[in-house]
Amino acid sequence: MKKLTGALFIILLYTACKFNAADTPKLPIYGNRDTASKVVNGKTVIDSVYQTIPSFKFVNQYGDSITNKSLNGYVYVADFFFTTCPSICPIMHRNMLKVYDDYKNVSDFKIISHTIDPKHDSVAVLKKYADKLGISGNSWWLLQGKKEETYQLGEKSYLVAVKEDSGTPGGYVHQGWFVLIDKQKRIRGYYDGTDEKQVDKLRADIKTLLAETNTNIAQ
Repeated sequence: MKKLTGALFIILLYTACKFNAADTPKLPIYGNRDTASKVVNGKTVIDSVYQTIPSFKFVNQYGDSITNKSLNGYVYVADFFFTTCPSICPIMHRNMLKVYDDYKNVSDFKIISHTIDPKHDSVAVLKKYADKLGISGNSWWLLQGKKEETYQLGEKSYLVAVKEDSGTPGGYVHQGWFVLIDKQKRIRGYYDGTDEKQVDKLRADIKTLLAETNTNIAQ
C-alpha cells in the first residue's frame, strides 16, 4: 500500500486543530481550513471554517440512491476499494468488520466503502461482496458511482489517492486509509486499514467522537 506523501502528511498535521477541553478528550480536525468573521454579542470575531465532504450521489448494494444528505446526523468511516482487489482490500475489510461489529447497532454511525471500479462492481456484484463479508442492513453501505466523481471525491475531499494503473495487479492503485468523519462532515482521523493497531485506535476514536458529538448536542 502506498503511504501518504510526506508533503500531504505535513499538511494534514499542520491543519489539524485540537480543541481545548479540560475533561473530555476531542479529536483533531484535518484538512484545509479558512477563516470567516461573524458578530457575537455585538463584537466581530474570527471563526475557522473547516473543509467538509461535499455533495455526492451514488448507489448502494441494495440499489438505493445515497447522497451526502443520507449521512446527515451520522458519524461515519469511509474507505476506497474494489471487489477484485488482490492486495490490500481483503485485509482492509477484514479489519473493517471489527468496526462494523462494534457499531452496527449504533443509530448514528455508518460505514461507507466507495468502489473505484464501478464498471465491474455493479449493484449485484456489491451485494454479493457484502453477503460474502457477512454484512447486512444499512450500517455499512458499498457505493458505486461515476468513476470520475468517485476519484475526485477521494483525492480532493477525503485526501485519499486513487488511480488506474495497468502495471499493478488488479489494475488500480489506492491508499488503504479509513477516514473518520464527524456529523458536520469534517475529517477527524486517518487510519491504516491494513494495520490492526491503527484499526483498534479507530474503534476507540469512534467512541470518543460519538461522545463529543452527543455532548455538543446536549449543550
